[in-house]
Amino acid sequence: MGVREVVLVLNAGSSSLKFSVSAAVDARLVTARGQIESIGTSPRFSARDGSGVRLDDRELDGSVGDHRSALDMLAGWLRARFHGTRVVGVGHRVVHGGPRYAAPIVVSAQVLHELRNLVPLAPLHQPHNLAAIDAVSDRLPGVPQVACFDTSFHRGHDPVVDLIPLPEKIRAAGVQRYGFHGLSYEYIAAVLPQQAPEIAHGRVLAAHLGSGASLCAMRDGRSVDTSLGFTALDGLCMSTRPGSLDPGVVLYLFQGLGLSASEVETMLYRQSGLLGLSGLSGDMRDLADSREPSARLAVDYFVYRAAREIASLASVLGGIDGLVFTAGIGERSAQIRARICEASAWLGVELDADANARNGPCISTPRSRISTWVIPTNEELMIARHTVSMLGLLEAVPATARA
Repeated sequence: MGVREVVLVLNAGSSSLKFSVSAAVDARLVTARGQIESIGTSPRFSARDGSGVRLDDRELDGSVGDHRSALDMLAGWLRARFHGTRVVGVGHRVVHGGPRYAAPIVVSAQVLHELRNLVPLAPLHQPHNLAAIDAVSDRLPGVPQVACFDTSFHRGHDPVVDLIPLPEKIRAAGVQRYGFHGLSYEYIAAVLPQQAPEIAHGRVLAAHLGSGASLCAMRDGRSVDTSLGFTALDGLCMSTRPGSLDPGVVLYLFQGLGLSASEVETMLYRQSGLLGLSGLSGDMRDLADSREPSARLAVDYFVYRAAREIASLASVLGGIDGLVFTAGIGERSAQIRARICEASAWLGVELDADANARNGPCISTPRSRISTWVIPTNEELMIARHTVSMLGLLEAVPATARA
């Protein structure tokens, strides 16, 4: 058998590293996918083949304490598992594309330089995204890499949607609403015609609820508005981020409490949200199981903010036909889904409790005016598809580029 050509996808999050390996001729032909999760705390590696059969599942030792060591561990596993396989391209999730990058692009030195300038706008994610690109450049020199942006899906909004009402000279410097989790929403939009055709071309609210959380209002599969804005701090309460915040609070942190810019950044990105409210954990699984009053308060606030934002975006769409839950909390927490649906019952959401307990896929009753679904997201597949598409325009890669 000849050497197989594959595309590698790396999706580096704030505390995880997801990956997939798929055939270069068809991104749907997945050979393996998995992740290293809880990097820096209790790292665990898991991988399955394209049929879902487990390839590996184990806790990792203390040597995997950051993203660089996680990349080293994954590189070793891939070399052992796919010896002799040629990597013809690597696709990456990059959270922020800024005002310039509205579509996937082949990474060059200039592109990488410009993406580094956006690190202050996404300090939890962008450094890890770019570190993965650097690591591949070191290990597989000459293999083309494609950056796929979380902001791309939200380009094309009505101009008023993305406005931030500051002076023109500030807006001209790129200060606008961008939106994030676009690769996740792009996947949901792509699969709705098959999974929920009755709402695919209608007005849909997709709720990406995980350690990062947001909502996207879609009409006919296109983003109309979203809860996240200039940075990934806006909108919903998240694991360690506060969501929407009165700008005066930030001024008070500087002027009233005398905190430094670094201290404020750390507080807003790493010490707030569910962790800040509970004082216990930023993980919804821990909080949902806890009897501590502060844990209940954090969960209550998360549900309240989600229901409030659903109402806001429903008004943007002039009503909704469908509601879709996705990502870690959205896919796995029947309790949180039930509470959000209960708070949104006035919109016409009527939950099927048994279907919700089974995690869907359809979790609304036949009588419900709003068709409600649980659809697992697949950002890696979207990245692989974009990478394969972009590589169709490239020359053949050197035969020396091997896993």
